[in-house]
Amino acid sequence: MGGGMAGLLAARVLSDAFTDVTVVDRDVLAGVEGPRRGVPQGRQAHGLQARGLAVIEELLPGITEEMVKDGAPLGDMTANVRLIFDGERIRNSPSGLMTLTLSRPFLERHVRARVQVLPNVTFRERLDVCGLVTAAGASRVTGVRVRAAGGGAGGGGAEEVLPADLVVDATGRGSRTPVWLREFGYSEAAVDRLDVRLGYATRQYRMARDTLERGECEIAVVASVESPRGAMCVKTEDDLLMVVVNGMLGDHPPTDPDGFLEFVRSLQAPDAYEAIKDLDPVGPPVGHRFPANLRRRYERLRRFPRGLVLLGDSVCSLNPAYAQGMTVAALGALVLRDHVADGRLPRPRPYFRDLARRAVGPAWRLTTSADLAFPGVVGPRPPAVRLGHAYVRRLQVAARYDEEVARAYLRVVALVSPASSLMRPAVLWRVLRASRGGSRAGRAA
Repeated sequence: MGGGMAGLLAARVLSDAFTDVTVVDRDVLAGVEGPRRGVPQGRQAHGLQARGLAVIEELLPGITEEMVKDGAPLGDMTANVRLIFDGERIRNSPSGLMTLTLSRPFLERHVRARVQVLPNVTFRERLDVCGLVTAAGASRVTGVRVRAAGGGAGGGGAEEVLPADLVVDATGRGSRTPVWLREFGYSEAAVDRLDVRLGYATRQYRMARDTLERGECEIAVVASVESPRGAMCVKTEDDLLMVVVNGMLGDHPPTDPDGFLEFVRSLQAPDAYEAIKDLDPVGPPVGHRFPANLRRRYERLRRFPRGLVLLGDSVCSLNPAYAQGMTVAALGALVLRDHVADGRLPRPRPYFRDLARRAVGPAWRLTTSADLAFPGVVGPRPPAVRLGHAYVRRLQVAARYDEEVARAYLRVVALVSPASSLMRPAVLWRVLRASRGGSRAGRAA
């Protein structure tokens, strides 16, 4: 259920283990070039972390080269991205953390094309999922009930039952699985929520020759406690510059052209404004709202029906300012692949525990900890979290001058290395040296 990134990657891994895989979505999927109605955030700038790109390449070998040939810029996260923390640039040097800067529809179109040609994968478009079909006292899901999209609850077309050995809910943040489980008599999964009241807006521009420095594919002005507004200027396919600005806790960017540009001008660093102030825009700014990080703790349920699993935003929806969502969905697809290997059906509790450990948990801790650094975000801050905030501030200062620290930090942000790697003695020593005045020596080195 769901033909977005999570659903497509799920279909890819299931195609190796099942005779037939059906992707059901209420949108038209085949041949779509631009944003889809069912993905309202599709018009916004998206980031694909290095780990996410590596997973997609593993599942669909050669797709990176295909997208680069089709116009997607490929760059190194520390060598080709101008990263700015607290108004200061971090040290640029090659890291091997490769990233594509592209639009969400471009990425989806290429992944969808590769999945759609798999001989045992079928797309069923313009269908609403009305509910789950169960057996054995609702202890097992055996399929889904669908109806032509737009039919409504009271009619508008006959229902059809699609039988299935396994149903994967990849419908996103608005997943109806919690409602269906309650109707079947199951306990509700606990929900972790951290309100951030993020607002962001995106506008595209035609690039000029000197818009970015030589070799650059992105400028990222990261929001901080002192300046809680951020921006990304991303070179995408067709030599367009996609500019997204964001503000937390109700400080939302305007969507009128003058207000949008003034918001960019207000950032702590002038880099984004200088890049776009003389460019020709392509269309008006488009806004979007993200109220809160949301995590459904299915791994804590003692009872859960066999034949049903969830993936992607259906389980965990993260603050998009950190660009973790698609990478977490890709990591979840690897978990699903392992749990259907050798013709097995996933056992719910082991699957959800593995999903929490390998995909959802690390990104959730990283994202919510970063959000809790902002004093206006309401949530618990135990001593370990406060200590982590203090250390990250020092680490970001050290990253301005020390390329080893910058690489270590970006490996964590890219979900390649665990956060604990930042406490390795070699990194810790470099951070402490910078905070004690060794930064000038580090710059000279």
